[in-house]
Amino acid sequence: MKRIIECVPNFSEGRNKETIRSITEAIEKSGGVRILNVDPGEATNRTVVTFVGEPEAVVEAAFRGVKRAGELIDMRLHHGAHPRSGATDVLPLIPVSGITLEECAVLARKLAERIWKELGIPCYCYEAAAFRPERKNLAVCRAGEYEALPEKMSSPDKAPDFGPGQFTEKAALSGASNVGARDFLIAVNFNLNTTSTRRANAVAFDVREKGRPKREGNPITGKIVKDADGKTVMIPGTLKGCKAIGWYIDEYGIAQVSMNITDINATPLHKAFDEVCRAAQARGLRVTGTEIVGLIPKRSLIDAGKYFLEKQHRSTGISEEEIIRIAVKSMGLDDLRPFNPGEKVIEYMMEDDKELAVREKLIRMTCRDFAEETASESPAPGGGSVSAYMGALGAALGTMVANLSAHKPGWDDRWKEFSDLAQQGQAVLKDLLALVDEDTAAFNGIMAAYGLPKGTPEEAEVRKAAIEKATRYAAEVPLMTMRTAVKAFPLLKYMALEGNPNSVSDAGVGALAARSAVLGAGLNVRINAAGLSDKAEAGRLADEAAALAAEAAGLEKEILDIVNGKIK
Repeated sequence: MKRIIECVPNFSEGRNKETIRSITEAIEKSGGVRILNVDPGEATNRTVVTFVGEPEAVVEAAFRGVKRAGELIDMRLHHGAHPRSGATDVLPLIPVSGITLEECAVLARKLAERIWKELGIPCYCYEAAAFRPERKNLAVCRAGEYEALPEKMSSPDKAPDFGPGQFTEKAALSGASNVGARDFLIAVNFNLNTTSTRRANAVAFDVREKGRPKREGNPITGKIVKDADGKTVMIPGTLKGCKAIGWYIDEYGIAQVSMNITDINATPLHKAFDEVCRAAQARGLRVTGTEIVGLIPKRSLIDAGKYFLEKQHRSTGISEEEIIRIAVKSMGLDDLRPFNPGEKVIEYMMEDDKELAVREKLIRMTCRDFAEETASESPAPGGGSVSAYMGALGAALGTMVANLSAHKPGWDDRWKEFSDLAQQGQAVLKDLLALVDEDTAAFNGIMAAYGLPKGTPEEAEVRKAAIEKATRYAAEVPLMTMRTAVKAFPLLKYMALEGNPNSVSDAGVGALAARSAVLGAGLNVRINAAGLSDKAEAGRLADEAAALAAEAAGLEKEILDIVNGKIK
């Protein structure tokens, strides 16, 4: 697995486009990283940049960004609605794949040390990179913001983890940076139908994990209660792993609850949304929409879409795009501006559009284009790709019947039963669609192997091995199609038996399509396996294909018997 990390630095400049451009250019020109998102905020005077890449490249790009920000941003002149302590205010490293949070913490500490040694910018280490337990909390590191740095830097207990022990000229210009390692954090603002910062703060204090200070008597003006050690006694809020404050945004003319969800497993986005709605309503307010700052993991929107569908007793066995659309509408993510998942979901942003277009060339075609491409003089797409597509259509018909059954009047108590089955169908459909293009890619692999040079004995040997490998894969892909298409039969049989009776014929057509997919893919297994030099492997592939074909024929008959028995 490729090692990938994400970095989300927050720079204390959200208004000067030239400064923002210069910083992002420094990051990009470092090489080896891809900038996924640049999100400037005028009111906050802050820009959130998101970029990804392999760890070494990301760390170097982050250093370059910090250096450039330190050259361009004068913290003595900075003002904005968001708390801040430095030109590069926060700099978290986030594991995406092939690397642990602990490894990111080690990288973050080394980066903080380098920033201090080479740039003279003091650094605090927070969250997983923290050297002290209390500094896991970013708010502790940033307490008092930039204005408190002269006093903090000369205090042994408050001084940066890497710094000079006094307020230097460089610190006066660039402030102090907070470098850390954390899991995915969702930065989200909930829009309120009020202009009152105080009321927005009240809602924020109701829900954030830290809560609000406990007071004697009057909850607003009463004396703050202290414990035996003189520390403020807090009344916890309702949401774990959430930090929140209220503010007013001139740009929108409304107040918001601004929240960082630092533990999306403990508090998913949809749970935070519902809870802020509840707390706002209890104070006579309404949440009118939601604003995502920066990027969001796809699963957060998928989980939200499914959550709201389930609340409606609607099937969740629909396409990923439709589930995300439900999430967007349910939480008002397009309240302030259009919400484009392609520009806000991290997994979508990480995809290479050109590479994806090549990989999904066939399934991106219209039905007419696919048929005409198949009919052309080109040998691919051929029977293998068509078989996979027939299987996809079979799974799609079973999924359709499940969704219709989940929404059938009078069957409200069975919606979950059919929703779960529709989800299973969607998974089979997705896998078979991927095999449409994979089968053609496997055929092209054989052609590429035959095109290798064979002028010398060494070249001939390499070519022979490449042909054998490509031929084996060209047999394995349709075998995967067979295995996957067979998975559609249990769904189709259940739909024929228990699904909406008005759609029983659709279950039958689905069975016909799935069986054709299995038998068609089987022919491709046999013809490719016959070209293998390894006859034992060829026999194994052919034997499994024959067994799957026999199984499919039997399952198809069972389903058609049920269907024909119900059609009078």
